[in-house]
Amino acid sequence: MDANLAAIVEKRIDKTIGNLQNNKMEAYYVKTAAEVVPLVEELCAEGETITVGGSMTLFECGVIEHLKSGRYHYLDRYAKGADMQEIFRQAFTCDTYIMSSNAITENGELYNVDGNGNRIAALAFGPKSVIVIAGYNKLVPDLEAARQRVRDTAAPANAVRLDRKTPCKVLGACRDCRSDERLCSIYSVMAQQSKKGRIKVILVGEQLGY
Repeated sequence: MDANLAAIVEKRIDKTIGNLQNNKMEAYYVKTAAEVVPLVEELCAEGETITVGGSMTLFECGVIEHLKSGRYHYLDRYAKGADMQEIFRQAFTCDTYIMSSNAITENGELYNVDGNGNRIAALAFGPKSVIVIAGYNKLVPDLEAARQRVRDTAAPANAVRLDRKTPCKVLGACRDCRSDERLCSIYSVMAQQSKKGRIKVILVGEQLGY
């Protein structure tokens, strides 16, 4: 990244980290995706039961491969023959749940939209600890910008990735469809938390995921 752009991005990240902390979430910044796994190692004890929400970010920064290392009891939703619905339910009793976020506002809010709801459900309640990993491309000024980001970027890209029969896959933006394969069914905003430090957010100074 150009040094001038990086300076601006880091100012936005600093603001966001401060507001995440004000909302009783832990917040961290790493400049590169390569620094994510060492930080995850610090935040997760060996032998912990861990699972993940669906996320390209976790693949891109090496977290999925790290979780297969044998260091943890990893409930692998991507394993051949995995009973995903059972893993979704087991997530509620995990030590740590790892995911990304569709958008993070500079006011320190996490904005997410799910089709199935398992990711939002685990973020809100159940696992003892939740780690959210997001590239700087997920940062937005406010909740309205977060909604627009999902409509214009995250939902269409995921519809293409998952080969869903939705208008956003064809047109490149949300059309508030009634498709049976619609991805956007459940919406959540995580603002100030009642349990301090349960949610930990790692912001990365690179673009990751959608």
